[in-house]
Amino acid sequence: MADIRVQKEDFSIEDEWGRCRERMAGRGGALVAFTGLVRDLQDDELMGLYLEHYPGMTEKSIETIVENASKRWSLLDVVVIHRVGKLLARDQIVLVLVGSAHRGDAFAACEFIMDLLKTEAVFWKKEIGRRSSRWIESTSDDYSRKVSWSVEG
Repeated sequence: MADIRVQKEDFSIEDEWGRCRERMAGRGGALVAFTGLVRDLQDDELMGLYLEHYPGMTEKSIETIVENASKRWSLLDVVVIHRVGKLLARDQIVLVLVGSAHRGDAFAACEFIMDLLKTEAVFWKKEIGRRSSRWIESTSDDYSRKVSWSVEG
C-alpha cells in the first residue's frame, strides 16, 4: 500500500506514523521515517524555499519510485508526503515512512525512496534569498547516490 501526497499544508509525523502502524495491522516489525527540513542558515542569505510541481506528473513520478522500491524490498506500507509552495527556515518539506516486516528492508527502501526523490520526482525548487532568488537543480552528490542504487532513468 502506498499513500502519496503533494500538498501545501504541513503534516504531522505522529499522525502519519499512527495511521501507517494501523494499516500494517500487526504484520510490521519495522517502521522507518525520514523528514526533510528547510535549513535555518541565519548567517547566509537564504530565507526559505519555493517549490513548484506539475500536478499529476509529480505524483506519477513518485509512484514510480515507490513501485521500484516495492520490487526490491518486501514492504507493507509506504507514505510519501512532499510539500510545495513557499517554505521558511525550519519548515518540514518531505516525509517518507516505510513499513516492513524487517528493519533491513524498511531502512534500505526509505533511503532509496529519498535518494530518488532528489533526482527523479518532478519538482522545481527555488532558493529565496534576502536580496535575490535562484532556481536550483539536483547536485552531483544527489546523482551519485542515485547511481549507487544502480537505477536507470
